[in-house]
Amino acid sequence: MEAHSPAEWDDFRRTLRGRVTPVTWQTWLEGLRPVAIQNGVVSLIAPSEFHLRWVNDKYRPIVEAAVTTVFGPEARLVIDARREPLDDTAEDESFDEAEPPSPPAPPSRPSPVPGLVAKYTFENFVVGPSNRFAHAAAMAVAEQPEGHYNPLFVYAGAGLGKTHLLQAIAHHAVTLAPRLTVHYTTSESFFNDFIDGIRRKRMNEFKARYRTVDVLLLDDVQFLEGKEQLLEEFFHTFNALHDNGKQLVFSCDRPPRSLIALEDRLRSRFEWGLTTDIQPPDVETRLAILHRNAGFAPTAVPEAVLRFIAERVVDNIRELEGALTRVTAYAALTHQEIDLDMAADVLQDLLPPAHRLPITAGRILAATAAAFDVTVTELEGPSRRQPLARARQVAMYLCRQLTDLSLPRLGALFGGRDHTTVLHGVNTVHRLIQTDKALFDSVTALLQTLRNT
Repeated sequence: MEAHSPAEWDDFRRTLRGRVTPVTWQTWLEGLRPVAIQNGVVSLIAPSEFHLRWVNDKYRPIVEAAVTTVFGPEARLVIDARREPLDDTAEDESFDEAEPPSPPAPPSRPSPVPGLVAKYTFENFVVGPSNRFAHAAAMAVAEQPEGHYNPLFVYAGAGLGKTHLLQAIAHHAVTLAPRLTVHYTTSESFFNDFIDGIRRKRMNEFKARYRTVDVLLLDDVQFLEGKEQLLEEFFHTFNALHDNGKQLVFSCDRPPRSLIALEDRLRSRFEWGLTTDIQPPDVETRLAILHRNAGFAPTAVPEAVLRFIAERVVDNIRELEGALTRVTAYAALTHQEIDLDMAADVLQDLLPPAHRLPITAGRILAATAAAFDVTVTELEGPSRRQPLARARQVAMYLCRQLTDLSLPRLGALFGGRDHTTVLHGVNTVHRLIQTDKALFDSVTALLQTLRNT
């Protein structure tokens, strides 16, 4: 076993840090710890199985290059995942004391969880200073449900990633443990199931659905406020799961203490475990999000354009991604190269006027109805004729981009439609504006009208 000093480990960390972005270093590589060096094999340990897979998939060549730079061209790299919580107080001298770990077993094949969006995984969640703690807590819950963080309560404003994190927990939990019964739902769907159970006299089925799961993830719990019967049922569901050691995860638009319409007994239960928030991302994190999305664009997006967008969309990740989509869609439709002047022209509505009215669903419906020469009543109604159906989808898309209304709430706004219908409409418009110039122009004009008045 060769001896290597702490100074060499520090040199390795400096070398590795210098080869990646600050966000990559802080999120994925800073947490790697030394274990041993034996027969030219440098062994490191990652905080979790998920962390290990991500480093191996995305950054292993960079880590290997840093190893050979510091420890010599013959040095080889082994990274394992820690099987118990990482102790950050451990001394780095342990680098020379442990045997090289064996490679981890491959992850299990995930079981399907209804209602999840495929892209809402930890792999697609960009971590920065504004969401690092929430991300770490979510990952800990996904890897060890029924652990110390029960319940996990995540709160944030609209479009900052609450739903993404909850669904990432569900995706990852069933990847690691396919036999877990994981149920993700919105509070509005929970309410609708409750009403349906009462109406059809099948409350036993409702209770069985929600009280026999291993992990329950409930999105937008602020929707529970003011619904006394539902709150009573939710209270007993919470107790049944928690008393049996089952994992609970909630999201909300504000912390538990601010849910003033709830009884103290329920607010206090929300705070039994861990409460964490997500703040608006800083400019570097916004830029990292744009870089990730730009990687899927049909044409290259210059760094200056990405920074232009990152500096102007501050509070909402959905708006950030929507702005990039508009720029890349316009370039594809007009066969132009993307440059700063073109982006500034397409996104002129992002330059805030001195006075601006709040953007509400009512304003969006009225503006869309006027633009498509239909009535608001028709937008909310059942007719599926064209161009009315397309106008309705545009209004859904704009509401999703510009307001904090959840998909079920939008479904209720548009005549009691299911949230999957709303999601289909949003995705349809997102796809079509990249190939249909007339629709792109209509959506852009509506965005400019709504933001500049």
